[in-house]
Amino acid sequence: AGFIKSPLSQKRLTQDSVELYCEAIGNPIPEIQWWFEGNDPNETYAQLWDGARQDRVKINATYNLHSTSTISIANLTSDDSGMYECRASNDPDRNHLSKSPKVKWIRSQANVFVIERPEITTQLSESSGKLTLSCNVSAPQLTITGHKWMHGEKVLEQDDSASSFTSYVINGKREEHSGVYECVYEANPQIRGQVNISVPPQVVAYKKSEHGNEGDTGVLTCKNPSFPAVTTWSWYKSGHGLLENASGRYIIKSTGNKTELRILKLDIEQDTGDYFCNGTNSYGTGDATVNLRVRSRLAALWPFLGIVAEVLVLVTIIFIYEKRRKPDEVPDDDDGGSAPLKSNATNHKDKNVRQRNAN
Repeated sequence: AGFIKSPLSQKRLTQDSVELYCEAIGNPIPEIQWWFEGNDPNETYAQLWDGARQDRVKINATYNLHSTSTISIANLTSDDSGMYECRASNDPDRNHLSKSPKVKWIRSQANVFVIERPEITTQLSESSGKLTLSCNVSAPQLTITGHKWMHGEKVLEQDDSASSFTSYVINGKREEHSGVYECVYEANPQIRGQVNISVPPQVVAYKKSEHGNEGDTGVLTCKNPSFPAVTTWSWYKSGHGLLENASGRYIIKSTGNKTELRILKLDIEQDTGDYFCNGTNSYGTGDATVNLRVRSRLAALWPFLGIVAEVLVLVTIIFIYEKRRKPDEVPDDDDGGSAPLKSNATNHKDKNVRQRNAN
């Protein structure tokens, strides 16, 4: 057996997690085991199993063309510091209780250093239309080389200061910038603090006006783009009160920051009107209004019937006009083109007589 990849030594903070990876090759395919030796001088190596340390240890292994194994440890404590050893062997007697394996286990080691997490004091202040977020690390044990402010995966600001204090300013109202913001101290390992801008739900309707056909299913949707998420959603109808799933015609589906109301077999008289979606979290409530209009099933035919009516009117007008129009006057042959022909012929005859007399 031989190693393709070996685990790498790492530094982590308490409450963080760590993952070590090992990959071995051989014929037959070798088995991989994980062992640990703590920093106590009297402590010896002990094998680690999946589910060890109160189920904080997880081991995943695959044996296909070669062997791969990953060990992950969650919610680290200072007792998790020490030497982690990946062992691989394909000797048939490797796990025999009385026989020693002919081929010894090959080993690859990595140190994990778990450092006590420093305390980070966070603060949010608001004044003159500005929000100021700040973080301060008390007695840091690590060398700080810079800071970053992040909102989700987006980097908002960064610097290379070694200060234990950092701040970020946002222009605008609290309701416009709610969410989770992180101050990241560049060190080995990174130190992260969290500043939350929390507001009551800023509920908005997906569409302020919805249309549905009689007999179909109407769908009304509301969402909450603010932080924290809505814990309780409810729907109301003007003049009706609270809508519930138990009614049979209303189906309400709510997941976190989104809620949906489905109305079965829409009725023009009963379902047309304003609907209100209400969201509640630990900071208050918010609502939005959706207007629902229910159309008759024949409503789609009205445009077509209108076009047909217009065509019929135009055809009728043209037909009546053609019937009433006077016929064109036909020219009289005696007064028209034949008279000049006769005059020309007479003039030509007189000219010939005068010519003979002259001769």
